[in-house]
Amino acid sequence: MFLLPDYRVRQRDYLLNISRALTAQLDLGEVLRMILQAATSMLSGEVGIIALREGDHFRTRAVIGIQVEQAHLFDPLLQDLSPTGADSIDVTLLHHRMRKAARAVDLNLRQVVALPMVIGSDMLGILFIFRSYAGTPTENDHRLLQSFADQAAIAVHNARMYEFANQERQRLAAILDHSADGVMILDGDLRVERWNRALSRITGWQSEQAQGHEHDVVIRWKQRSIGIGLAEAIAQGWPNHPPTDGDETPPDTLYVEGDLERLDGSTISVGITYAPLRRTTGELQNIIANVRDITHFRQAEQLKSTFISIISHELKTPVALIKGYADTLSREDADWDRATILNGLTVIEEEADRLAELIENLLAASKLQAEGMELTVDDVSLPRIAAQSIERFQTQTERHTLRAEFPPDFPIVTGDSTRLRQVLDNLLSNAIKYSPNGGEIVIRGNYDDRWVRVSVSDQGRGLPPDELERVFERFYRIGSGLTNSIQGTGLGLYLAHAVIQAHGGKIWASNNPTGGATFSFTLPRDA
Repeated sequence: MFLLPDYRVRQRDYLLNISRALTAQLDLGEVLRMILQAATSMLSGEVGIIALREGDHFRTRAVIGIQVEQAHLFDPLLQDLSPTGADSIDVTLLHHRMRKAARAVDLNLRQVVALPMVIGSDMLGILFIFRSYAGTPTENDHRLLQSFADQAAIAVHNARMYEFANQERQRLAAILDHSADGVMILDGDLRVERWNRALSRITGWQSEQAQGHEHDVVIRWKQRSIGIGLAEAIAQGWPNHPPTDGDETPPDTLYVEGDLERLDGSTISVGITYAPLRRTTGELQNIIANVRDITHFRQAEQLKSTFISIISHELKTPVALIKGYADTLSREDADWDRATILNGLTVIEEEADRLAELIENLLAASKLQAEGMELTVDDVSLPRIAAQSIERFQTQTERHTLRAEFPPDFPIVTGDSTRLRQVLDNLLSNAIKYSPNGGEIVIRGNYDDRWVRVSVSDQGRGLPPDELERVFERFYRIGSGLTNSIQGTGLGLYLAHAVIQAHGGKIWASNNPTGGATFSFTLPRDA
């Protein structure tokens, strides 16, 4: 029976143990360290260097036997190396460059052994071992060392693949965490595996709270307007068989839209798209859910419906009156007296003015959305504008008493007189409309070193406390039975708010302690 010499047995066992350790290790830096330690030990080397291929060049990635700061002194060994394989390595040139580098680090190095690390036809890198003596490796030594280099190449390849996969995983995690839409990953049992920041913001559930919970625990529908629930869809055979609800979504996705109950009990409008992720065998592995906050979309849809409803109502009344009086006055079988004709023409004129005002407000609101507010600036006397508004509106009501209270030294401000007149006209018009039982309406003014303040107070029913801020929204009207009997588009206060903001001021609403409401605005004295 043939027995190997003891050193051969130790060498073989050492190589076997190192190979096992290398193939089990996935951290690239640790792999390179282990390779250098094993190779320098097996070859009795003084210095070891591993250079990995990066494109058409090689770069030092690990050293042993010298300081990391000294590694650049061995860079000349990497020059002119071809990535095609071991045949391109000029040993004589390497020895010349090695001796020059050895003198720079004050080491007596006399031999360099270069081991290419190759997988197939792809050279991943080169392992350099530098020794202080010039020995002649045997054929068996070459065979063992090359076997080690091959194992090292496999280990480097695996570590690089792991490093790449880890980088991709981190990149995908960053994409998920910073996505504007909520993202949820469910396992095959519909339990939460991943939950990103946006979804925490949408639902109120933090990631650590949601993970491990079943889908229906964290996704609770108040109502669904489009699609069926996930559990119901799966019961019907999704994703293998798409639900037959008339939805035109692709067969491998499921879309659900509605109002979701958040963790704190509030609701939010969302649309969720579910997509299956299958294993290579075809069975379901995960479900990826993309959750989008559609609150603003819903609000825009509601705003559009409100706009159509309000405009239809506001147009219908004056058009009907104009047509009715015009038809009546033009009847050939009637002989109207002058007073009746003048009364009919007055109604037609007033309703035509209403239509013109409505159209003007609509155009102004549209222009404001598209271009912003443009001002024609000049010196403005707010007491004079208030007096003119009172004069115009007092003729339109007999139930109300309109008056102004301004100090005699009220300052002149810089602004757009036409726009500011619109503000006061809107505030007076609202005060008259929302105090149908009459009473006193007062425009008051005061000032300090920086601001002037103007307020319009009435003795009407006041405003619901939760609607004091919303009254300045476009098309918003107070939610009470009183609103139904009062004409208006909800644009007047919206435009007033825009005008005051464009002047650098503020406008707000408040309720009076004795009843009624007060609308106030401030303007800077020095615009």
